[in-house]
Amino acid sequence: MSDINVMVNPSLTDDGIVITRDVNPEQAEILSPGALRFVAALARRFNPTRSELLKLRSIRQKEIDAGKFPTFREETKHIRDAGWQVAPIPADLVDRRVEITGPVDRKMVINALNSGANMFMADFEDSNSPTWENCVQGQVNLRDAVMGTIMYENPEGKRYKLNEKRATLLVRPRGWHLDERHMRVDGESVAAALFDFGLFFYHNAQNQIQQGTGPYFYLPKLESHLEARLWNDIFVFAQDECRVEQGTIRATVLIETILAAFEMDEILYELRKHSSGLNCGRWDYIFSFIKRFRNNADFLLPDRASVTMDRHFLDSYVRLLIKTCHRRGVHAMGGMAAQIPIKDDAEANERAMQKVRDDKTREVEAGHDGTWVAHPGLIETARDAFLAYTRSPNQISRGREDVDVTAEDLLTVPEGEITEAGLRTNINVGILYLESWLKGNGCVPLYNLMEDAATAEISRAQVWQWIRHKAELTDGRPVTRNMVASIIAEELKRIEGMLGPQVYEQGKFSLASKLFAEMMTSEEFPEFMTNMAYGYLD
Repeated sequence: MSDINVMVNPSLTDDGIVITRDVNPEQAEILSPGALRFVAALARRFNPTRSELLKLRSIRQKEIDAGKFPTFREETKHIRDAGWQVAPIPADLVDRRVEITGPVDRKMVINALNSGANMFMADFEDSNSPTWENCVQGQVNLRDAVMGTIMYENPEGKRYKLNEKRATLLVRPRGWHLDERHMRVDGESVAAALFDFGLFFYHNAQNQIQQGTGPYFYLPKLESHLEARLWNDIFVFAQDECRVEQGTIRATVLIETILAAFEMDEILYELRKHSSGLNCGRWDYIFSFIKRFRNNADFLLPDRASVTMDRHFLDSYVRLLIKTCHRRGVHAMGGMAAQIPIKDDAEANERAMQKVRDDKTREVEAGHDGTWVAHPGLIETARDAFLAYTRSPNQISRGREDVDVTAEDLLTVPEGEITEAGLRTNINVGILYLESWLKGNGCVPLYNLMEDAATAEISRAQVWQWIRHKAELTDGRPVTRNMVASIIAEELKRIEGMLGPQVYEQGKFSLASKLFAEMMTSEEFPEFMTNMAYGYLD
């Protein structure tokens, strides 16, 4: 087999594999001929199924638009009723009480692994802007972290390296909906999920096994058990190809779509030899709720800030997830604390930390086995909430047989107001986030919260839905395209005043506001902001 060409705009090689970007020597170690052939094998074998499953998403949307709402599948009732369990949990996944998440840049990887959290989820997805540099250099960073050789020196000369004690590494590849346009196989872009998973697994699985851990993953944005089955088939193939014992891979599925909430048992069943549980991906779940019911005026959600986890539809989803996981003998992970410490205002910081304490107390009392934080400064607060309730490493033995969640519970629309302030916040935060994402930063602190793609998706989806159904603000005015256009202009002036003219002009606010406006006001709803904006990245 011939060597793989790695160059700008090459013609197809004999292997049918093309990389369309320059690759430096360090990146070439990741994009080695063997690694690229492995990714290409994944693409050739599994991309057709992925394409069919994405078509099924479109079909399901048309059914929902026609009034056929989701419910628990009758044809899989036998799976829900049976008493099976997932494979036994690996020793280093037993205690997951605090997991920190973040993108795969070098300093973040070191700090997160050193943070004192039980786990670090290294993220190629919502907190990572998928530039070529971010995605490939992220693989370099994770390889070096697994080998224990990762180091970083900042411009001021401060050096960072790994401690002896580190968090267990988990990796989240991008979702099924995204392509990696810079790698093509037989003329087609490779699925970004296969690119991210394949490169990481190929380079690191054996090293992780030798260190007494394993290749552990988070799987985002699944919408059905068939999509979980595809991942399981990929795991089986990858383990065989790389001579890794079956069942070594473990994956936690983020239940962050409304359709997946109706198939939690089935998703665990498909992955039962490779499962490490389910996670409440709360922000994407709210986005999915809006997206899937966007064309139904009965499903208008109030201001984003008022859609909290105590609302009935979210509380029901949480309780059902915990019951499902514990019945199957596996972890039920809680959601993200998006707050970040406020250094210059002690009173405001205490209010923020109290929100974290309340949120994590609610999770542990409900039965969650662990939770997410976005900042190292929240780890102690989150862990204390769990330790105050239980000293056990998890609560899997707590069955929650008292829980009985119906389809109606999951589809109950929360009441609340739609305010001009809420509309302005959606527009302001959305533009600020997208502008940063376009510059290559997908994890952005805004107004003392850590924002990622999921929260920006909620913002633009809400505005689209409010315009679509002429939602009324509290003062009686309907939300219109003209109103949104006026607010965009006003918020841009506000952002310019906040940043200063020079910083503003050096940014990408014109492009960000144009794209965000299109996503909020277009006739057809763009399924994912990241798909629409991906072509503008370097």
